[in-house]
Amino acid sequence: MFKRCQRLGAVVANGVHSTSGPNLQDPSQRIIFKMDPRRDRLTQRSYHEVTGDNICPSMVRGVDYVRDPRLNKGMAFTLEERQSLGIHGLIPPRFKSQEEQVKLCKENVERYQEDLNKYIYLVGLQDRNERLFYRLLSENVEQMMPLVYTPTVGLACQKFGLIYRRPRGLFITIHDKGHIYEMLRNWPEPDVRAIVVTDGERILGLGDLGSYGMGIPVGKLALYTALAGIKPHQCLPIQIDVGTNTQSLLDDPYYIGLKQKRVQGPEYDSFLEEFMQAVVRRYGQNTLIQFEDFGNHNAFRLLARYRDKYCTFNDDIQGTASVALAGLLASLRITKTKMAEQTFLFMGAGEASLGIATLLVNAMYKEGMARDEAASRIWLCDSRGLLVKGRNDIGGQKEIFAKEADQLTDFLEMVNLAKPTAIIGASAQFGAFNEKIIRRMAELNKRPVIFALSNPTSKAECTAESAYKFTDGRAIFASGSPFPDYIHNGKTFKPGQGNNAYIFPGVALGVIAAGVHHISDDVFLLAAKTLAHQVKESDLEVGRLYPPLQDIRKVSLVIAKAICEDAYHNGLASFYPEPTDKLAFLQNQLYDYHYSHSLPEIYSWPNDELNGY
Repeated sequence: MFKRCQRLGAVVANGVHSTSGPNLQDPSQRIIFKMDPRRDRLTQRSYHEVTGDNICPSMVRGVDYVRDPRLNKGMAFTLEERQSLGIHGLIPPRFKSQEEQVKLCKENVERYQEDLNKYIYLVGLQDRNERLFYRLLSENVEQMMPLVYTPTVGLACQKFGLIYRRPRGLFITIHDKGHIYEMLRNWPEPDVRAIVVTDGERILGLGDLGSYGMGIPVGKLALYTALAGIKPHQCLPIQIDVGTNTQSLLDDPYYIGLKQKRVQGPEYDSFLEEFMQAVVRRYGQNTLIQFEDFGNHNAFRLLARYRDKYCTFNDDIQGTASVALAGLLASLRITKTKMAEQTFLFMGAGEASLGIATLLVNAMYKEGMARDEAASRIWLCDSRGLLVKGRNDIGGQKEIFAKEADQLTDFLEMVNLAKPTAIIGASAQFGAFNEKIIRRMAELNKRPVIFALSNPTSKAECTAESAYKFTDGRAIFASGSPFPDYIHNGKTFKPGQGNNAYIFPGVALGVIAAGVHHISDDVFLLAAKTLAHQVKESDLEVGRLYPPLQDIRKVSLVIAKAICEDAYHNGLASFYPEPTDKLAFLQNQLYDYHYSHSLPEIYSWPNDELNGY
């Protein structure tokens, strides 16, 4: 129907009547033009959505600048732009700078009382004016990041069926098996460099949220742009929907995903294999694929299967490990000790804990300690108790950390047995580090290290207040989600947030820019050391183990530069020729959230070529 309509439109536009075609004087046949929703007027092209960052002026008309979030500047359009583009009158007769708009947006966010409403406002801003959204986020990281990512994104995922407005990524279901490449072709952007994908089985500490988990890839990639300058059109969020085992979602009338139990086993594996191959076929071998919030039983084996075949990493395992290691390295400057002198006790033995433990072993190995000896200094417990030899349910990554010890189920008893210098929580059990445990850590250590890394805040093993209060202000504390400042005996503590956002944006930028094919644990070890070096003495004095969140964009660039230099030094980069100035090379690729001129450049020709025109 549409093709036929276009042909008829061309005939009328040229003033030609076909004798073999339909009678254009017949109203029943002329009505065909009104049935094409892509044309609001005969022979007029429909709204064109911009793709990429190269705008073709001949393909974009005036109203596109108002409708398309990549082009829209709101009241920041100049009078010349409004008149030349034919949008004068479509915008209120007020002219604002982008700075004024950012100020207004901040005030609008602050007017809302509930964080979820703030999240919805920011999503709406992203849908209306992309550059303004990213400038607001980039220049106000400390205030805005908790709204677009943890902890608010957890609530947004739980309410995703109610707040869903507009597609910001691809939903690929198990029923699309055999057609994943065709689905990737439906995404309008041809130049995708980074994909964040989840199957929604383990969203933060909230469990299986199925397709409601789409908020995580969307939020992660917003930080790719805001914190590392990766261009938005190069980012693709993907939700893989194989069902959900959460009965409340299957009974939810507003649930947006497949209402079936999760597909597992060989069918799941072949589905993921097709997905990985389709991504490379569509976007190339160097496309970065970040796995996010997969269930424990899938996360490690998928990482092991694909890490040496594709450009991929798992942020829950490797990103969390890197940011935790950075905090632990920074804590050594406070305790005046070495890594080889530490003993670590983990609450939780899932993706995050095992990832941190594995990277700690690598770090101590790099310092000259044997791997077995390094593993002996790391104790883990899971839901069934301490990991000890003789348990028949321990295998894979957990086995090297099993100890010759009695089977304990009480964490305080584990503290008494291991006598750790640091306890690290990644169990999603709020308050698990209780007063007795924290006080015992203070008895064992002059400066006890306490990391409560579970997200969101409602799942943290302890609060910053508890850590400082029960250790008389001696704790070295970090958390996964933000906590407010705490005053103890007249001293103000500013607890550090061990957020993966310190790591994954910079890693992604460095890997993409250098064209790294495979991402090893050495990349995350390097990122951790680089991040730890960015912590100033003034940060440590107030108890902060990470740079201020407001500096995170600079930190990401430093991490990306270190990764680029290491990739070229070790022959892992595929982008050539090698740039001499790595920092300038990276800066030239960053997304610019400032407005650009909306009119094509005008210039003159020599008069003798114009023939008087």
